[in-house]
Order: sequence, then structure tokens, then C-alpha cells
Amino acid sequence: NNIQTSHYQIEIPCRTSQSDHMKIAFIADFHLNPRINLNYVERVKEKINTIQPDLMLFGGDILEGDGDEDKLEKFEELLSQIHAKYGSYGVIGNHEIYGGNDTEPFFERAGIELLKDSVVVINNSVNLIGRLDQHIDDRKSPETLLSQGRDSLPVIMMDHRPTRITEISKTRVDLQLSGHTHNGQLFPFNLITQSIYLLSWGHEKINNTHFFVTSGIRLWGPPVRTTGVSEIVVIDIKFR
Repeated sequence: NNIQTSHYQIEIPCRTSQSDHMKIAFIADFHLNPRINLNYVERVKEKINTIQPDLMLFGGDILEGDGDEDKLEKFEELLSQIHAKYGSYGVIGNHEIYGGNDTEPFFERAGIELLKDSVVVINNSVNLIGRLDQHIDDRKSPETLLSQGRDSLPVIMMDHRPTRITEISKTRVDLQLSGHTHNGQLFPFNLITQSIYLLSWGHEKINNTHFFVTSGIRLWGPPVRTTGVSEIVVIDIKFR
């Protein structure tokens, strides 16, 4: 219930970007379901609006499959009240896939544009790439997705799971955002996630790519967390 804001400042190459800075708010792993108190979602919304992001990004596992339609409508309404200068975008995670239903209407009504192996140009300033979850065998390669954007602009990529970081660090992706790990959520599971993923939580720059992995805005399973924090990641980007 203690929502923390984790602030970072980074620099990435400007190239032909028309912006000299951009503030991103990023959350993942909301796992919205009928058991969640609406007040918690309201608090998240208010905290994000206080941040006043230029760009709002959702990193997957936002929706936990089937649920009470009335409650889902209230979630949609609250998320649609998040204000970002250039809009809200998201990717799906493994739990949206486990739900087995078409989640696009939920995201559409919540004002979140889903990127499913697709690229959008934000304010003539950055290429924003959203990858399908690793569960989907025929998802496009990073190289294919990079070829669909503008070569002259910086690149931000969302991938629900922080896998293949070394591979991504060898491309022209400037910034990758992921979730999924929860930083283990409970000790000693954080030691397991740290052994599986090159970066299980936090920020690391590898070659010319900045990687961020959030421990999630909420949790999964038992309602307790002993590792990591419930966080909103805020990244102030300076284009140099």
C-alpha cells in the first residue's frame, strides 16, 4: 500500500528529435482484479497526475483476466483520468494472455493505446516500440521493429519481460522498459529472479542502452511484499 516514486535522470542521443527533454512515467504489474480496492487505483492515478508526465507507459500485466464488469468499468474510468501530454501507451504481459480474453476493449476505454509488435512516433521526437510478450512465439524481432520506425530518431522500447538484454544492448535501442519480475516479491525469491535476469530490478546502462526494470505497482499472489517496492518509475530524459 506504500506507493513509492523512483526518479531517474538519463541522457540519450538527440539525433533529429524535436524535443530536448521528456518526462516518462512508467508502471507495470498492476494485476487489476475485482479484489483490488478502488481507492488504491485512485491513489496511483493522483500520484501520476502530480508527476505531470509527458508520456505515460504501461509495461504489461495490467489486467488479471476475467472479473466483475462493474469493477472493470471503474478501473477503466480511473485510468482514463491519467493525463500525459503525449498520451498513454502500453504492452500486454503474460497475465493478459493467461486471461484468454480480448483485453483491447479494456485498454481502449482506459485511454491506453496498446502497442502489439508495433511502432509509433511520439511528437516527432522518439520512436516508441511495444513488443508482444515472449509467450507469443512469432513475435517480431527487434531488428524488424527497428526497421519500422524512423532511423533518425531515438528509440524507446517496452518489453514486459527483461529478457535478451545483452542482445538489445547491441542494437540502436536507447531505452528499454520492463516489469514482470516483481524483484521476487518475497525473500528468497528475489535471489531467484536475480539469477534468471541480468537485471531483475532498477536501472543499468549496458553499451549505449539504458535498461529499467520496475518491481511493479502492485503484486501477485499473497498480499505481502518483502523485497522491492510498489513503485512508479519516473525517468527524466535529456536529449543531447
